[in-house]
Amino acid sequence: MIATPENELYKPGTVLLAGAGPGAVDLLTLRCRDAIVAADVIVYAGSLVNPAVLDYAGSDCVIYDSAGMTLKEIVTVMIAGVREGKKVLRLHTGDPAMYGAISEQINALQEAGIDCEIIPGVSSVFAAAARVGVELTLPEVSQSVILTRRAGRTPVPEREAIVDLARHRTTMAIFLSVAALSDLVGELLEGGYPDTTPVAVVYRATWPDEKIVAGTLADIARRVAKSAIDRQAMILVGEALSRQGALSRLYAGEFSHGYRVGK
Repeated sequence: MIATPENELYKPGTVLLAGAGPGAVDLLTLRCRDAIVAADVIVYAGSLVNPAVLDYAGSDCVIYDSAGMTLKEIVTVMIAGVREGKKVLRLHTGDPAMYGAISEQINALQEAGIDCEIIPGVSSVFAAAARVGVELTLPEVSQSVILTRRAGRTPVPEREAIVDLARHRTTMAIFLSVAALSDLVGELLEGGYPDTTPVAVVYRATWPDEKIVAGTLADIARRVAKSAIDRQAMILVGEALSRQGALSRLYAGEFSHGYRVGK
């Protein structure tokens, strides 16, 4: 097993922000694992990150669960650690670029003269698609994927309302919205998806207690209500989930490209 050298991972005056993946410990990237091993201080999103990943941390590592902390408290811990010359890791679920609230942390750290570097992780979007066994893009069906969330306690810009995004009728991956699934379904139908559109709701993808509920917009709310899923679920919507699309031109026998001459 080859570890990334510590001096490449942790630079002086810098906090590492890392994605711990969707849940399964073996979906950590090697770089994230090495960052955990080398860290002196870890602040992790305890309500979402699998605590088993912390088993890689050293016995002297100081670990904070951010679930009960404010932004100010989180940033204060990270600033103090860096100023003491420690290797500081902020550990997020999935990939920190998606709903990780990292911009506000980066801005606060930069105001304190501290830089940040980001280690990407496996997003719950792609973990959910893998567990359902689907491709999110299909030729002549869907060539775009919209990653979004429904407005709730945290608003979204008016121009990104689900009804308006649904007018594209492309694949959608919807975060943080299963608690209002019936309302979400209504907005997707209003936007133009037919009620026969396939839907998959994946609760805690790759965790031991993972649940997958599949259906259509016509029945998914009822099916999910029976499953008692009301949080931590990815919602995948679109005809691509049917796996019924045109064949890829890349592998067509008559299709020529830089590596093969068509026949």
